[in-house]
Amino acid sequence: MCINYRPTDAELLEAMTGLPAAGLPPWKAEVWQDYPAPILRAGEAGRSQLLLATYGMVPKRRAPPGVAMSTMNARAETIGQKRSFMGAWRKTQTCLLPTQWFYEPNWESGRAQRWAIGMADGEPFYVAGIWRSWADEEGGETYSFTQITVNADDHPVMKHFHKPGSEKRSLVIIPRDEADAWLQVDEPERARSMLALYPAELMKAWPAEKDYGRK
Repeated sequence: MCINYRPTDAELLEAMTGLPAAGLPPWKAEVWQDYPAPILRAGEAGRSQLLLATYGMVPKRRAPPGVAMSTMNARAETIGQKRSFMGAWRKTQTCLLPTQWFYEPNWESGRAQRWAIGMADGEPFYVAGIWRSWADEEGGETYSFTQITVNADDHPVMKHFHKPGSEKRSLVIIPRDEADAWLQVDEPERARSMLALYPAELMKAWPAEKDYGRK
């Protein structure tokens, strides 16, 4: 699963979406659990909307006392059955995560080395997600999101990551020409039909500049 990624910066975000990012609070260059990051979702009258949401469908502060939860990734196979995700999935609260690249552990050297995965042409891309809202103490709303993953045991790029013998998973990358369709989807099974592996020849992977333990 992915637990860390690099979102696009504000300039790239505006170029990708055609929407202004000036009103958004700043976000960090690397996102981990509970960090805020920009997401794109369907707004009113079919218009797309940018907002800041926290990574992980159930923020740590919202988890039951004494319960450690990891909701940064939702498996496509069970997204409609897991309590953390089922409400947003059944309402098709889809979103897109503007991404420069994401990180995964490569164990082929015998230890976990941090690798980055992105597009072969270096361009930013969209990762499929779902979002939900939370009532805050002031009567407003905050937002959170999760990324969606699919099996990648046979994918030429993604099969190189995670521990030997473990299932390989990949984030779902939504092509730019399908972005509006993903945001406007109105039925869970239609959304499910869009959850596919991205073509390996359009992707690349490389050792990350910072390894694990050096955030």
